[in-house]
Amino acid sequence: MRNIFIGSLLLCWLNASAFADVMPWRTLSTEQHEALTPLEPEWDKLPEAQQQHLLKTAKGYERLNAEEKKRFHNSLPAWSKLTHEQREAARAKYKAFQKVPEEQRQEVKQMVKHGRERKAQRATIDAPPKP
Repeated sequence: MRNIFIGSLLLCWLNASAFADVMPWRTLSTEQHEALTPLEPEWDKLPEAQQQHLLKTAKGYERLNAEEKKRFHNSLPAWSKLTHEQREAARAKYKAFQKVPEEQRQEVKQMVKHGRERKAQRATIDAPPKP
């Protein structure tokens, strides 16, 4: 019985220490709030390591132009939900893509763009009519 009690205390302590360095949303600066706005609802639940990484990423937000800021905000929620392994795979693909000649990269980007447009059109066509 004593071992169970000690084990429970240890588990509570480990859980508490795992979240001890988590930064609550309310403690972030105005600049950090602006950069990380899409994550506000879930920020306090993110692990400390992920928060720290996102804060580092947000440091470059002010240097982005309006289109880049929009793209940053649009991708932030999906990116934050990826596992560490998925993020590493995405980074590796990005690095490999950067080695492709510019002309071919533009062709791939156009193919992706057209694929998204066709998907959106199909969704519109397949959607039931509104009453």
